[in-house]
Amino acid sequence: MNILIKSATIIDSKSEFHNTTQDILVENGVITKIAKAIKNPKTYQEITFENLHISQGWFDSSVSFGEPGFEERDTIVNGLKTAAASGFTAVAMNANTHPVIDSNADITFVNSKAANHAVTLLPIGALTNCSKGEDLAELFDMNTAGAVAFYDYKKTISNPNLMKIALQYASNFDGLVCSFPQENKIAGNGVMNEHITSTKLGLKGIPALAEEMQVARDLFLLEYTGGKLHIPTISIAKSVELIREAKKKKLDVTCSVAIHNLYFTDARLTDFNTHFKVLPPLRTQTDVDALIEAVKDGAIDMVTSDHTPLDIEHKKIEFDYAAYGSIGLESAFGALQTIFTTKKTIEVLTKGKLRFGLEQTPINIGNKLNITLFNPDSKYIFSIKNIISKSKNAIFENETLKGKVYGIISNNKVFLNP
Repeated sequence: MNILIKSATIIDSKSEFHNTTQDILVENGVITKIAKAIKNPKTYQEITFENLHISQGWFDSSVSFGEPGFEERDTIVNGLKTAAASGFTAVAMNANTHPVIDSNADITFVNSKAANHAVTLLPIGALTNCSKGEDLAELFDMNTAGAVAFYDYKKTISNPNLMKIALQYASNFDGLVCSFPQENKIAGNGVMNEHITSTKLGLKGIPALAEEMQVARDLFLLEYTGGKLHIPTISIAKSVELIREAKKKKLDVTCSVAIHNLYFTDARLTDFNTHFKVLPPLRTQTDVDALIEAVKDGAIDMVTSDHTPLDIEHKKIEFDYAAYGSIGLESAFGALQTIFTTKKTIEVLTKGKLRFGLEQTPINIGNKLNITLFNPDSKYIFSIKNIISKSKNAIFENETLKGKVYGIISNNKVFLNP
């Protein structure tokens, strides 16, 4: 791959060219020159865009694509195309497939489907067999096949001894254990946040206590066992407090938050729109404010789109019976830009790489090129025409977002949006 990128503003705190506008010459996939003006040495492809900015490639720690088993929701190939068009050079894919990804062969299959793509797919293996929460899955075998973490997607490990054993066992090969933050016996049959709105609507609520208890339990177990724990998609202020305290104790814990939990509150559910039925549920403005502050100060380690394609049969039904989840890759950058500065948005979109085994690739001479190209300033109303996913269950539909993704350059491949 030989290309010349013209007049790109570099947003990369790890680069010596941070906050400057430069031309970048790339030969055989490696940056060979960065300067204010570079003449095309041969007939290399030139890349120019209006108000072009570039950063290290973005990473999403929680996406679902459906395949194998739920190809009507989306496929791995189309999911990776969606990720590339949305600016992500790497994504970690959940195990909520059919069959569940819980063996060496399953990880090998996923990797084969994602081979030779501009986007790097990092498979997450199930923590327990078939994600049933009863017996540990083949963690070490999946690790040798390339699994980067172990997680029963959106399913609680109710047995604390099983979680204890998982943390102890995975620590033998530096494995990352993920635990969904919800105590189901407290959550019961709730379908949204338990608060004023749920009372007004007559819907059963999920108390914040359900998350607080599970986070507290898992942190106690981590302190006892050691190991590495990741708590995905926290949604309440109390979880932030608990994780802050755990980090002060030097426990090896990270956490993420879904972008929609930074943007919306449970008040948006007044019209029973099932696009807003997500898990963890949308919470209160107090929680949103605490989560945003935690992203700013680093207590929350990464943000995720929590991209979950669902076919219309699972969404266009009564609220009580609708499935949880929303697509989010296509709207991730634009939504974050309405909450944070561009520099902070880029920081949180690249921050989680090391936790999931990816190297950072600063935009410096001699490094391989792994970048996202974007315009941070354009505003638009997110609509169905912006959706590349096969499923259209978009929580951000009709929202005014900020920022346009031009594409990515990664794995020695160029992917540019039309």
